[in-house]
Amino acid sequence: MRTGRRTRGTTAALAVAVALVLGACTGGDDPDGEESPAAATTAPGGSATPSGSPSGTASPSASPDHGDGDDDGGGDDGDTSDATTDDTTGDEPARGTSPFPADAEPDTAEPSGDARLTVTDIRVGEHDGYDRVVFDLGGSGTPGWRVEYVDEAIDDGSGNPVEVDGDAVLQVVLSGTAMPADSGVEEYDGTTLEPDDTESVEEVVYRFWFEGYTTAFVGVDDERKPFRVFSLTEPARVVVDVQH
Repeated sequence: MRTGRRTRGTTAALAVAVALVLGACTGGDDPDGEESPAAATTAPGGSATPSGSPSGTASPSASPDHGDGDDDGGGDDGDTSDATTDDTTGDEPARGTSPFPADAEPDTAEPSGDARLTVTDIRVGEHDGYDRVVFDLGGSGTPGWRVEYVDEAIDDGSGNPVEVDGDAVLQVVLSGTAMPADSGVEEYDGTTLEPDDTESVEEVVYRFWFEGYTTAFVGVDDERKPFRVFSLTEPARVVVDVQH
């Protein structure tokens, strides 16, 4: 009789122990508010993140908005943030809409202190609503400029009048320029440009380097039309756009 009762008691105790173990495995709510190991995964950095949550990497489909390309952002300050490649001159920014923000007032910028630049080439191209004149530069530093309409083209070196074809004369003075011996590059040969396919720009007359400045004159057809000026890098360039 005593042996039978001990057996039933032992069986009951085992049943209670099994119930406690099963209760621990099935869990229920965590009273401490911490995630159970089954509900978390280890991130590559070694920290646990909730299962199924974002990893912190942006979705590839959420690409940034670069604008519609209609407004080049150029303005008078030379901002080129929304620009695309210019197919005619190979420069940025290409301008998709005319007229662009511009006026006929003088436009100026200061060169960097280490500027030692020489004009190596000049290019002219016609675009939708404007003509573009590009001054390629070689050497070091960042160029400055003063671009403005003048009543008469005067040569810096001699003080003599310069003949420029056009009803208005836009004077381009580049600062931070140097002799080829100082910049290490060969200067533009001075060929006068007379483009056939432009509407506003009639002629570009180059007058070489003189005492730290390089001057060119842009002959503009009809009247003093709005223009803008900005610089580009790699290689260094100064761009003058004249509205039609």
